[in-house]
Amino acid sequence: MARENLESIVEEVMKQLSQSDNTSSEIPIGVSARHCHLDKDSLETLFGQGYELSEKAPLSQPGQFAANETVTIASPKGSLSKVRILGPLRSAPQVEVSQTDAFKLGMKPPIRQSGQTEGSSPFTIIGPKGSLYHEEGLIIAQAHIHMHPEDANRFQVKDGEVVEVAVTNHARAVRFSNTVIRVSEKYQLEMHIDTDEANAGSIHTGQKGILTKVAPAYV
Repeated sequence: MARENLESIVEEVMKQLSQSDNTSSEIPIGVSARHCHLDKDSLETLFGQGYELSEKAPLSQPGQFAANETVTIASPKGSLSKVRILGPLRSAPQVEVSQTDAFKLGMKPPIRQSGQTEGSSPFTIIGPKGSLYHEEGLIIAQAHIHMHPEDANRFQVKDGEVVEVAVTNHARAVRFSNTVIRVSEKYQLEMHIDTDEANAGSIHTGQKGILTKVAPAYV
């Protein structure tokens, strides 16, 4: 076979493989344990004036990290110790827990998207230097998928759209309905579920699910 023909065949195969990868409907999955977000004032109340978070490990989303610092989340009926703080700091405190965690706290937090804390459950944060009570901010995070605009274009979805994600493994097969698409230039492709959802499907970080668009309902 002529060298020119062989190079042409290799080029065509590589092109087809590249196109196949770009049309894949697979979504990498990250399992998110209970965690806390703080603003500057809350951080200083809990850890002291001028305190700054120290990075333990980077997270999958660019610029975000798990801090070395942890706090205790308390309610009148229970508490959760060593709840990891995630950085960077935000404009308002927020705590994300699983349903199992909520049972331990004796609370009934709503299932919400991050940042949608209006009318959510109250909580107390306890740090080494002080404590804070917040009237709202405790939620169970709704399953969601972070996407860069290029990913959203490839999957033909838009910010706020609801999709389904199926995960199949040897032990169990589960389907996550009401999974929300979140699109930003700052995001990297990854679906986030909590520990209860992961346990239900024997899922671990690094597995992949298959995204399916939800057909519109007609009356």
